[in-house]
Amino acid sequence: MVGRSFGDAVRDVIQATGMSQRRIAEMLDWEQAKVSDLVNGKGGVTEVELAMLLGLCRVLPDEARHLLALHRESREKGYLVFPEDGIPDQVRSLIDQERLANKITMWSMNLIPGPLQIPEYISALIERSVRAKTVKAEEVIAAKTARQGIFHYSRDFIFYLHEQALRLPVGGPEVMRNQLLHLLCMGNRNYVTMRVVPTAFGAHAGLSGSFRLLNYDKFEPVVFTETENSSLFVEDKASLTTYVDVLRLLDGQALCAGQSRELITSILA
Repeated sequence: MVGRSFGDAVRDVIQATGMSQRRIAEMLDWEQAKVSDLVNGKGGVTEVELAMLLGLCRVLPDEARHLLALHRESREKGYLVFPEDGIPDQVRSLIDQERLANKITMWSMNLIPGPLQIPEYISALIERSVRAKTVKAEEVIAAKTARQGIFHYSRDFIFYLHEQALRLPVGGPEVMRNQLLHLLCMGNRNYVTMRVVPTAFGAHAGLSGSFRLLNYDKFEPVVFTETENSSLFVEDKASLTTYVDVLRLLDGQALCAGQSRELITSILA
């Protein structure tokens, strides 16, 4: 994922020069395929070669340092982000990656999954959070609500959530009623699947925490996790295998979609 972000940034740098990728390759005495791989996030250049390209493109020092840092990150197993706006799941990288993904699978242990939250639910969460006095609630709500534009019939969405997320009283009875009704409404879409792990099941595979798995047509999958003030994209194969195994176990531990819907309905009643 970092490689793709890096490649996109290099593409922008080259386009800003007004020169073609072919011309850039000729001036650096590179094969054109080398530049093509670079802008497609496949790497293939050393730090010195990247510095040569940035110099040729007359990239300003601050941007050059950022791209060199991204290049180093692209060789690591994960990508750690400390967002300036204090909203971990609103980092630009996540928004971009969600738009590219053709399948999004989420596990949420304590709360209604972010893309399914209604504005009143989001507002209530902000009021009780450590960031209540440092963020503008209206901007956070608008940003989170805008992210719900990712829902489209051309993609698949699978949400695994624990029963405690359905029963945690966020914002009071009316807010929770509207939130649960919204879940039932979203569950009617044939490209959205909701599976609930019942409290009665006891210990389950998702106890380590919530996360989302992003799958793509043309790229390797990525896992996104977040904490109070940072976000982590994980893409090394060993870690991905672990997260996929967690989802596989949750699939066997959760109620089926129909039973999950019945549980939500019973809580409403």
